[in-house]
Amino acid sequence: MNRAIFLDRDGTINVEVGYLRSLDMLKVIPGAGAAIKRLNDAGFTVVIITNQSGVARGYFPEALVHEAHDMLRAMLQKDGARIDGIYYCPHHPTAGSSKHTIVCDCRKPATGLLDRAARDLDIDMKRSFMVGDKWSDVELGHRAGTRSILVRSGFAHDDPGNKRPAHLEDPDFTAHDLAEAADWIIGQGSTDQP
Repeated sequence: MNRAIFLDRDGTINVEVGYLRSLDMLKVIPGAGAAIKRLNDAGFTVVIITNQSGVARGYFPEALVHEAHDMLRAMLQKDGARIDGIYYCPHHPTAGSSKHTIVCDCRKPATGLLDRAARDLDIDMKRSFMVGDKWSDVELGHRAGTRSILVRSGFAHDDPGNKRPAHLEDPDFTAHDLAEAADWIIGQGSTDQP
């Protein structure tokens, strides 16, 4: 089974802009591509896991999500970085009035996206990491059985949209950005081959 790094997208790989409504808003955080390449080279499967409720809210069409992911892959490839899979949730339980306004199993911190990735890519959750800039990413990691890392490159810890649930345990590590998170992961000695 594969070891994976599950990465949140906005605020972890690319600059947090609220809702990415156009491709010209997509900018990679400096050092993120090189960090992903180091994780690739260390033998990790790298998977993006992202909530994209702007689809349910009617802020942008679902096609824009696919275009942004194609563009992001191309941008990361310039640093030699490879993304092995991308899983996203277009839903929201209450916002909007579309087919995507539903309660689902894939909106973080629900584990549906990680469960699908684990099946598709033969991932061992116990040997994997969830990295993101929101408490919902940390909670997702805990729920799915991965180690979790909170990065400070996106949402501020005191942002109203990023409240820590009272029951949530601390992340395994808190990093300034994805580059520091990658250094910590690799430094854990978790690069041994199965």
